[in-house]
Amino acid sequence: MDKFTTLTGVAAPLPLVNVDTDMIIPKQYLKTIKRTGLGKGLFSELRYNEDGSDNPDFVLNKPAYSKASILVAGDNFGCGSSREHAPWALLDHGIRCVISTSFADIFYNNCFKNGILPIVVTPEQLEALFDDASRGANAVVTVDLESQTITGPDGGSISFEIDPFRKHCLLNGLDDIGLTQVKAEKIHDYEAHLAADRPWA
Repeated sequence: MDKFTTLTGVAAPLPLVNVDTDMIIPKQYLKTIKRTGLGKGLFSELRYNEDGSDNPDFVLNKPAYSKASILVAGDNFGCGSSREHAPWALLDHGIRCVISTSFADIFYNNCFKNGILPIVVTPEQLEALFDDASRGANAVVTVDLESQTITGPDGGSISFEIDPFRKHCLLNGLDDIGLTQVKAEKIHDYEAHLAADRPWA
């Protein structure tokens, strides 16, 4: 998993509430267990017209936001089914950070396991960030995980809270497998000790 330290990029506004995981990545894209290639299906029902052409009104299809790496979204983002394909699709599209007033628990946890930083802010802070994100190509925002701050295009900064353990994992690029590998030496020592004490086991 890639480390998350500081991210500077365009923030795209998605002022919709209750965006569920089926809207993030519809069911027809769930046939794969690979984490790559899902970006094309991200928000497909919003991004594409019935004939498959791009919907020019959808935010991520607008030239200014086509390479956005931060998503500013409405309340209760990621609700619905527990599909881990949702953060996979966001990451494959290039989204490394989602900011909202609240997230569904399973989606929130899955983000951390895949190197995406979900940030919870107050309604007032979200409105300010929507204003920042409405500036098109000038909607450049910096997210600093170490200092736990979000800095807008005008230099204004807000702070956010995050669980210290999750922060540690993101800063060091540790998913569940990585956390196990960090303890590889201790695991080896335990197995060697166990083999000596219980050779029959």
